[in-house]
Parts: sequence; C-alpha cells; structure tokens
Amino acid sequence: MQNLTSFLDNHALDPQACALIWPARGVSFTYAEFMDRVRRLSSGFMDLDIRKGDRVCIYLDTSPEYLISYCALWRIGAVAVPANIVYRQGELLHSLLDSGAKGIICSEAGREVVHSVRNSAPALESVICTGGEHPGTVSWDGLIRGVPLKRPVPCAFDDICQIQYTAGTTGRPKGAILTQGNWIAALEAEREVLSLRKGDVYLGIYPMGHVGVSWGFAVLRAGGTYVIMERFSEEEYLRLCRDHEVTVLAGMPPVIHGLCHAPPGTEEALKTVRVIISGGGQLLPAVWEDFDRRYHIPIANSYGLSETIVVGSGTATIPGMPDLTRDYRSVGVPIGYTEVSIVDAENPGILLEAGEIGEIALRGPSVAKGYWNLPGETAATFLPDGWFLSGDMGYLEPDGVLFITDRKKDMIIMSGWKIYPTEVENVLLRHPAVADAAVFGIPDERRGEIPVAAVVLKEGRTLQDAELEAFCRDHMAGYKIPRRMIPVGTLPRVHGWKLLRRTLREEYARRMAESEKAII
Repeated sequence: MQNLTSFLDNHALDPQACALIWPARGVSFTYAEFMDRVRRLSSGFMDLDIRKGDRVCIYLDTSPEYLISYCALWRIGAVAVPANIVYRQGELLHSLLDSGAKGIICSEAGREVVHSVRNSAPALESVICTGGEHPGTVSWDGLIRGVPLKRPVPCAFDDICQIQYTAGTTGRPKGAILTQGNWIAALEAEREVLSLRKGDVYLGIYPMGHVGVSWGFAVLRAGGTYVIMERFSEEEYLRLCRDHEVTVLAGMPPVIHGLCHAPPGTEEALKTVRVIISGGGQLLPAVWEDFDRRYHIPIANSYGLSETIVVGSGTATIPGMPDLTRDYRSVGVPIGYTEVSIVDAENPGILLEAGEIGEIALRGPSVAKGYWNLPGETAATFLPDGWFLSGDMGYLEPDGVLFITDRKKDMIIMSGWKIYPTEVENVLLRHPAVADAAVFGIPDERRGEIPVAAVVLKEGRTLQDAELEAFCRDHMAGYKIPRRMIPVGTLPRVHGWKLLRRTLREEYARRMAESEKAII
C-alpha cells in the first residue's frame, strides 16, 4: 500500500525548499507551506463526507489551488476529475454527469457556470469556491483553516485517483481511468526523461486540467521548483525564464516556432535552460532544426497520451543523446518500463516488422485501466495482454527509435493508396508563401477518398492552386497531391496546438452543401 503524495511529506522536512512560485500574484510556497495546505484541505474534504473513491471535479484556472486540490484528493484516496476553466455549460455538465462527481471546486470566475448546471447533476452535493463565501457553496478558505490530516490514506497500485477526459478530437470526450500506481510510474518516467534533480526550476505553461501538468508534478517529485504561468505570452515567458533562472522549460510546437522568430538577444533569456519539452502535436523538422541551431538547447520531443500520462508509458528524445533526434524527426525511445510495438491497423494481433507503418501500441505501468463507463471502447482499445492501441500511426527503426506518421483516423486511402497527411503537410510548409497547412480526406465516389488541403498564407502573399500543385509535384508522388486547396485564415486546434482535422472535414462538408444549395 502507498499513496502517491507521500513524496511531499519527505520534501516538507526541509523548511527552506521552495515548491511553487506564482508570479502573477507575487506569492510563493515552500514545500512545508504547500504540504500544510494539502493536509488541511484533505481534512476539509473528509468533513464534507468525501471519501476514498468519491469523484470531485476541479474547475479552476491554472493556480496553486489546482495543484493543492489534486494532492488533497489523492491523499484521501478520492478521485480527481480535472476540468479546464474554458469549459462551458455542456462540456462541464458532461464531466459531472459521466463521472458522477460528488463535489466540484471552482473559483469566482467559474461559479456562474457551475450554478447554471448544478441542478442538472443529481450526484453533486458540494460546491467549494475559492473566491470567498457565497450562498450554497462551501468556502475554500474555511476548509483550509481546519485541523490538518497528518497521514495519507493507504492506497493500492490499482486504486483510481483520476478520471482524465480526453480532448475529444474524434467525438465526445472519454474519461481515461488513471490510478495511484499509474501516476507514481509516470512521475518517475518523466523525471528520467528530464534528469530532474533538486535545484531545478521549471516554468510550466500547460493548463492544469490537461495531463501535461504531470511534468510539473515530476519536478515537485524531484524536489525542484514549479514556476506557474497562467496565460502564455512570449514576452512574459521570456521574462519569467530570465528572472527565475529556469532550467527546465515547458514548450509546445507553436511556442518553439515563435522562439525561432524571436528578436536577436532572446538567447540571453534562455541561457540557464538545459532542456525544453515539446509534445501534444507534431514538431516540424524545419522548426526543430532552426531552434537547435539557434539556441543549442536539447528538445525532449515526447510522445504519449492522456491514457498513458504523457511519457509515463511513452517515448521521448533524451537530452544528452542527440542521435535520437534522427534528422529532427523522431519521438525517441521507450522510457522507463514502456514497451512499444507496431501492429496492423486492421488486425492488432499482427505484429509488423521494423520500418513498416502501422498502429502504435504501448504497454507499461502508466497505461490507464480503461475508459470510465465505456466498456465497448475499453475492450477495443485496451487489449487483454496489456497493450493500449494509441490510434496513432508510425514505425520503429531496428534500434527501437519511434517515428509518428499520423493519426489512424486521419490516414487517407485513395484507390488503395495510403496517404499520410503529415507527410503532405511537411511538403506544403516548405513553400515560401505557406504559413500553415492541414491535409484531410473527403469522400469521393470513384476513389473512396481524396486529399484536400486547408492552407494559411503568409501575410501579403498570394498563391494560385496551379502553382502549389506544381510545387507539390516536384516534391512528392502524384497520388499524394491534394486535389483541392482551400484558403483559410487559421486552423482549428485544441489548446492551440493539436490539429482538429475532423473540424475541417465538417466545415468543408458544410461549405459544399451550401454551394450545392446555391446552384439549385
């Protein structure tokens, strides 16, 4: 029996060690102060009759209260249901109803949304508000004034501690069932990727309702300091990096792309950084190479999912092993106890050889137990022998280095030819007039599907279809060339980086339907 918050008790023995810095409010917490709030909130939850196994939704903006809430729930064996503060009524209600949440923690900013759905969630008994005292709510401040709970509730490896809802890129969000043991393994794996140690200072930019918050917890596990950034702006990002002498930097492809085009002298702000994380979407080879040549900071290009707590059971390029980048294209090697295999996309019982493209399967101690209330989807995705089918397509080199080609559902099959959108997008982005591009498939009576490209042009540039087609013909096989080009202002992305091809397909279908009506 163990409890994953026990590491906080050990760090709290050092009265000077700094756990959190929240520059937006000018406050910081030592590990002792952080742990004291966790213990008091744990006790407060128990006073509200929240017990082991009960689900509690966290509907807060990025803040120390979000982290304290996670830890206090885990400490009593309860189940955290993280939500993003950008959720509106329907999205929040889905999380509450599906999880059967007994309580919800919200701020002043989210109280109105919670109030609007409260009566529609019959299991919801307690609304805990961090923004003072309000009728019908329990005061957060009141809860943390109580007597602290000294010892964590013992938990087994398989005890559920979180229901992590997926981003919903392919439909209704599914709740990945994560356990205490999943999280313990994930924190060790992420500590391995980044070689985390006491004294490290981490600047976190991932929403705390997203599983990417695990990188911050891994830093806390190692005894480092977590600098919290609520809203990303490049200017503030660089200022915080410089002021706090950040050593481990959270990034994502758009952030790294922006740093490549930052003004001269930006290198000085990043001089203390020894590694930057990238994940959540494809890091284009050209961007990676530009960043590497300019800043000489290794990128931990990471592959994992909500269902694996990022690289808890996943892969990453490891600082100190530059050969793993493989021309700035790979997502590295398995981390910790992870196993990776490539299986046939239609028959996962068939194992493919090195170099063959198929569906990526992962197995390891951080793989979720399944999907909450979805036995059919669980059986189709989490196989009896422990393999998790990721839904991503890729291949392995003989020495175990993994490459991603695309999402399984995004692969286009035209007249039997398989077309991987990311490969085509990489070519489109090499055209000097193209700022961004997304390729997706649409139905075609004769060929099954055909590829279509949504293209964002650089400011002041124009581009004819014939010109782009000719460019593509010089750089790829003819069957891969998009049959139609659609100019767009922006591309839809989850959290600003994960491309929503499904949304593009739906928008294209709507445009075509409207066009046909106009002709009639």
